[in-house]
Amino acid sequence: MDRAQKRDTSLRIWRIAVELFVERGFGKVSVTEIAEAADVSKMTVFNYFGNKEDMVLKPMEGHTEDMARAVRERPPGESAVAAVHRQFLDQLAAHDASVGMNADPMNLRVRELILATPALLTRTYAWSARSTQLLADELIAEAGRERGAAGEAVAHCVAMQIAAARVSLMEEIHRRRIGGESVDEICPVVVTLAQEVFGLAENGLGEYAVRR
Repeated sequence: MDRAQKRDTSLRIWRIAVELFVERGFGKVSVTEIAEAADVSKMTVFNYFGNKEDMVLKPMEGHTEDMARAVRERPPGESAVAAVHRQFLDQLAAHDASVGMNADPMNLRVRELILATPALLTRTYAWSARSTQLLADELIAEAGRERGAAGEAVAHCVAMQIAAARVSLMEEIHRRRIGGESVDEICPVVVTLAQEVFGLAENGLGEYAVRR
């Protein structure tokens, strides 16, 4: 089986598994039932996915290093915030599923399934924390190590602020999609919003919500 065939098989198993989970509940569907529905052996399912949670979350977890990679590969003179902002805009333009911009209804089904399934939600939080930690590690390696514990603390703070900016924009995308807006309608709105949100991360919150 060549790479394209393997990719197609993996995608077919993933889609069928998600559809069954949404229809009947994550805990009420067995791997055997998924294999039968996908017309493959149970062993084949496990060759692609280590467990049932993988069948939902593996595509998302392939993007764990996105923010860290954006910072690591940025050109001289570009800040960490600007690098993640630029990457996010590229993902928007590509209608990337990793930021919720793919028009496939399966994206929304996966999100609904995660929110309705404690085990998936817990693992999603762990994935988010891991992604933020990788970003912090990148910042520490580049700018924070020479300052010792204080530098590491600052790097963690910066990483959390950058990650929060990105997550807030993804939440807005999902909110609008659930409300019936198309990805083409959402894209220009979120591009503008991203400028403001990442701008706050870049320039600080000192002028935001000052009580008059």
